[in-house]
Amino acid sequence: MELAYSFAGLVVGFIVGLTGIGGGALMTPILIVVFGIPPITAVSTDLLYAAVTKFGGTISYARKKLVEWRIVILMLTGSIPGSIITIQYLQSLDGLEQIEHMMNLTLGISLVLTSIAVFLRNKIRDQAMKWQHSIAATHAKKWRPVVTVLMGFILGGLVTLSSVGAGALGTALLILLYPRMTMQTIVGTDLVHAVVLTSIAGAGHYQMGSVDMSLLIYLLIGSLPGVFVGSHIGTRLSPKVMQPIMGSILLAIGLRFVLAG
Repeated sequence: MELAYSFAGLVVGFIVGLTGIGGGALMTPILIVVFGIPPITAVSTDLLYAAVTKFGGTISYARKKLVEWRIVILMLTGSIPGSIITIQYLQSLDGLEQIEHMMNLTLGISLVLTSIAVFLRNKIRDQAMKWQHSIAATHAKKWRPVVTVLMGFILGGLVTLSSVGAGALGTALLILLYPRMTMQTIVGTDLVHAVVLTSIAGAGHYQMGSVDMSLLIYLLIGSLPGVFVGSHIGTRLSPKVMQPIMGSILLAIGLRFVLAG
């Protein structure tokens, strides 16, 4: 079984390296559906798994000055309280069955939203570029910091409940709010936010006693080389091919959890 966990980590790591999408969105459903791991353990362990696997990428983006730290702080101003409140809410629930039902439903919704964000990423960017020159967009700029904090709060709750959404959803929302930022800076900014958020959410789940540390280690053994290999091959593949494939997979998995919930 340990080898199977590492192989799952290798496959997911390879896909993440290949497409830049799908760490939590793929790993959590695989742990629940394929290995029969309880949802609370799968989500809790995957949060720390995501924090570790994404950390290396943040160093590269930060060194290249592709991180907007002001936006990271605004997002964290919302997402940290969102995560803490969600953890406290989970602790107040009676019975494991109630927690797992909520996690399954939230996971499904997060996956469906993530698949939509993957499908529409380029269209969202094109539309946002058109809107930025409108009169409405000029007036809306003063509200952008508030909307960014609110966006962070919602992401904090979603990610803490499902371990999904910090990547593709965060990126799509940043494209919409900050269309003048380059795609590399949007990815770098979202990545730094995701690492901090998943670390805090994972720490909260760890305090609840729901993280499986041995499972985490076996997943990382496979995923780290998988990310390395996938990232090298991914530079040769067109996003126009990979994004629809990833979007379709995430949509199918998400609908499965929504309908089961």
